[in-house]
Amino acid sequence: MKFHFSWQRFFAIISKEFIQMRRDRLTFAMIIGIPLMQLILFGYAINYDPKNLPAVVVAADQSYLTRDVIKALQNSEYFAFLPEFKSQQQADQMLARNQAQFIIYFPQNFSEKLIRNQNPQVLIEADATDPAATSFALSVIPNLNATLAKEYNGSLAFLKQDKPPINFVVQTKYNPERITQYNIVPGLLGVVLTMTMVIITAMAIARERERGTMEGLLAMPIRPLEVMLGKVIPYIIVGYIQVSLILLAAHFLFYIPVEGSLGLLYLACLPFIAANLTVGLLFSTLAKSQLQAMQMAFFFFLPSILLSGFLFPFRGMPVWAQYIGNLLPLSHFLPIVRGILLKGNTLADILPNIIAIIVFFLVVLFIGIKRYRQTLD
Repeated sequence: MKFHFSWQRFFAIISKEFIQMRRDRLTFAMIIGIPLMQLILFGYAINYDPKNLPAVVVAADQSYLTRDVIKALQNSEYFAFLPEFKSQQQADQMLARNQAQFIIYFPQNFSEKLIRNQNPQVLIEADATDPAATSFALSVIPNLNATLAKEYNGSLAFLKQDKPPINFVVQTKYNPERITQYNIVPGLLGVVLTMTMVIITAMAIARERERGTMEGLLAMPIRPLEVMLGKVIPYIIVGYIQVSLILLAAHFLFYIPVEGSLGLLYLACLPFIAANLTVGLLFSTLAKSQLQAMQMAFFFFLPSILLSGFLFPFRGMPVWAQYIGNLLPLSHFLPIVRGILLKGNTLADILPNIIAIIVFFLVVLFIGIKRYRQTLD
């Protein structure tokens, strides 16, 4: 039998696919939405050279010379000083809680030693849990003496000599060697949980609908909350298995230090796992098929990984992107896991982030219950 290629049949199939694509509005929206989202996020939100990083000052000497040094740091555009001088305890707490990126210490008699040309020290402590966020800022420190020398004249003209008048000492805390794995591997814990938990549960109710078992589930005397929790609990156990495997690999393969309590970390994982599971269940109530559920999961995962501070410095993003990022649970979980493993943070240090994740979980759970249908309409 001789085969004849028909252009009419060929173009009919093409026309049929475009009609089908138009009817599947969610897929069509993904075709347009995902490239636009990638373009906007990569074009505007991604920044490898973050500036205006929060810094606090601990000053035993609060003279105009101290303020000159602070002004020189601020003029570099990398340091944004928080108002008022802090005590050492306050500054250490802010650095541990990710509220500040740098601490600048001015010792007693700083001005007197500077005027006497005794080369006083200024200690700069940096939170190096994310080396990319601090590397460019710290690179301006060696040139700071030259910047200051341009402003000195008269009785301080001697400061323009070749010998640096101020000894800037940089100390990188929590990751002194600025090892990239110390930042990436703990972050992978949150990324893996987000990806697997959302995708697995996004397909749960959609799979019931496709297989025709949804009718039996709906006919049972079960409340929406019971269905939601019944589908979430087994995957919480799966999530904890993943947490254990990642922590074992992090410690024995990448030698990630464990400065804090593993029990606290396991406790903090519970609301994060639950939040991602409820997101997946919400998507499954919205989707008509497993393919649509998978597409929605990817649509959630993409901004989560790009706007959370996992791949790029969070403070390097524009303000609008940081606002969006703060709505996502991964943005709050990354400081938790890095803080516990690298900084030894306690419950008080991570509590604000845990509360943010719990609020997200409750809001999504409420919406998911509202969306769940007890009839097939």
